[in-house]
Amino acid sequence: MLGDDAELTAAVLAAQDGDETAFRTVYRAVHPRMLGYVRTLVGDPDAEDVASESWLQIARDLDRFEGDADRFRGWAARIARNRALDHIRMRGRRPAIGGDETELTGKPALSDTADEAMEALATGDAMALIAQLPQDQAEAVVLRVVVGLDAKSAAQTLGKRPGAVRTAAHRGLKRLAELLGAESSRATNAPGSLGAVPPPRQPSTSTVTSAGVTQSRTRTQKDM
Repeated sequence: MLGDDAELTAAVLAAQDGDETAFRTVYRAVHPRMLGYVRTLVGDPDAEDVASESWLQIARDLDRFEGDADRFRGWAARIARNRALDHIRMRGRRPAIGGDETELTGKPALSDTADEAMEALATGDAMALIAQLPQDQAEAVVLRVVVGLDAKSAAQTLGKRPGAVRTAAHRGLKRLAELLGAESSRATNAPGSLGAVPPPRQPSTSTVTSAGVTQSRTRTQKDM
C-alpha cells in the first residue's frame, strides 16, 4: 500500500482520534469521486445535498469504522448510496435498472474493466454520458473506475455478486465507448470541423471575351 492509499489510511486513523485537519484531508481525497457517484443516482440538482448528508453520517460513525483506505472508500460509498436511495424514495421515484439482475449474475465478465474504463473516461464529458447508461451499469462503472473500488468492494456496496458487477461494468463501458464514438463522429462532421472540409475545387483559368466580360472555365488535362 503506497502513495495516496497510505496517506488516506493515515488520515482516516488520525481523524478517528479527533484530528480535524486529518478529517479535511479525508474529505478532499474522497468527496469529488463520491459526489460523482451520487450524481449518477439522484441527478445533479440534488447531488450536493445528498453528499452533505452522507458526510454528516460518515463523521458521526467514523469511530466505528475499521480498515484501510480501500475499505474506507467502500464504506463511504455504501453510506452515500443509502442516503441517495432514501432521497429517491422521498421523491417517490425509484432508480431505473437496465435489464434483469438474474441475467447479470449468470454471466462472468469478459475481462477486468479497470484499464478499459480509464481510457473511456478520459474526457470531461464522460459523467454526462454515464448518466445516459442504465442505472445498474452507471453505478458499476462509477464505483469501479471513478470511486476506485475493486469488484468485491463494489459488489458489497451494491448488494450484488462480484461477477454481476464486473458484467454490468463491462456492458456499461461498451455502451459508453459507443456513446463516446458517436460524440466524436458528430464533432468531426460538424460544420467548420476538419472532417467536414469540402473537396478541393479544381483550378481554373480566366478568359476575357470581346465584350470585356471575364469568364472562368475548369482547366482540363489538355490545358496543363
